[in-house]
Amino acid sequence: MSTHPRVRFLDRTTPPHVITLVALAGLPALTINIFLPSLPNMAVHFDTDYAVMQLSVATYLAANAVMQLFVGPISDRYGRRPVLLISTVLFLLATLGCIFAPSAEAFLGFRMAQAVVVTAMVLSRAVVRDMVADTQAASMIGYVTMGMALVPMIGPSIGGVLDEIWGWQATFLALLLAGLGVLALTWADLGETSTPRDVSLMDQFRQYPELFRSRRFWGYAMTAALSSGAFFAYLGGAPFVGSHVFALSPSVLGLYFGIVAVGYMTGNFISGRYSVRVGINGMIYWGALITLAAPLLSMAFFAAGATQPIAFFGAMALLGVGNGMVLPNAIAGTLSVRPHLAGTASGLGGAIMIGGGAAFSALAGALLKPGTGAWPLLLIMATTSALAMVAVLYVRWVDRRAGPILAMPHKDGA
Repeated sequence: MSTHPRVRFLDRTTPPHVITLVALAGLPALTINIFLPSLPNMAVHFDTDYAVMQLSVATYLAANAVMQLFVGPISDRYGRRPVLLISTVLFLLATLGCIFAPSAEAFLGFRMAQAVVVTAMVLSRAVVRDMVADTQAASMIGYVTMGMALVPMIGPSIGGVLDEIWGWQATFLALLLAGLGVLALTWADLGETSTPRDVSLMDQFRQYPELFRSRRFWGYAMTAALSSGAFFAYLGGAPFVGSHVFALSPSVLGLYFGIVAVGYMTGNFISGRYSVRVGINGMIYWGALITLAAPLLSMAFFAAGATQPIAFFGAMALLGVGNGMVLPNAIAGTLSVRPHLAGTASGLGGAIMIGGGAAFSALAGALLKPGTGAWPLLLIMATTSALAMVAVLYVRWVDRRAGPILAMPHKDGA
């Protein structure tokens, strides 16, 4: 299928090496979580409430969701390389703004602007699709995703150590240096893989009603949004729980954050090994059950009088496993509902998932106060996980009425 020349590393006349693609996909993941152990100290620095600083997670995710709707068509129009280079430069400017922000409000504005880095995640996958045939793309994306999954394991740990030694600004300086490295690597290694074409945003938006009418699309999209909502609520609330409930230092809190990432990689491995055998609906069902088990198990520990951090963070390993099983399969489901609209479904489904995550993250930050313990966060996670189970059961009900998605042409609304 591909007519591109053979890949040569650090040769921008050829398609990019997988190392470059992993770096592009990893930078947005690092941007989400490297500074999380610093949130309590940042609230003190800016003399504001934790809930205000926690908005740096929610506003970032909200801007991230909106940008996902536009990145694909813009890169179709102008090419992958220039969009990636320009967006990385804008990310660097926003990161400098975060470092020197004079107030919490200014910081939140620059933090929202950092969301432009989502371009790197979205287009790293698009580049893979440009480069290789469909049969090879899944394998190559697997390497890119595995590299991206490693970043959340080490990001908070690095951020916590940097905070303790040099202060919270050091975590954003690390992001600045990482962004400069990705910019240099992209400039030197990423040749254009797409032929720019005249595709308007309106042409893509006109395809949305067909997806809006699909019950399966909404079932899969809401399953992904609600299941990942538990994870994003955790991202928004866990720094408060670690610092106020367990009095953990930023470096120790960063280590505990890695537990979820290990669980997520485990869930990804299970998905890769068993999704074909079990089917995407079966994997989503069991993954949603495991996700729901995480907050329920932690609640049981606290109700029994547990006071150790592992009662909260240890149970969250199940959250990672469940999300690692649900998300790849639910996303595959959204893309399979209308194969001719896979790109549109990817952008819309991603926006729904990340937008929902922003809302749950903000809710967790608003409800967690000194004296509440971890209970508000656990209740949010249990509720959104239970609703994800409802969405899974809805998709299974549609399958029973309309037939499996690959077994027959889709019916209206199915």
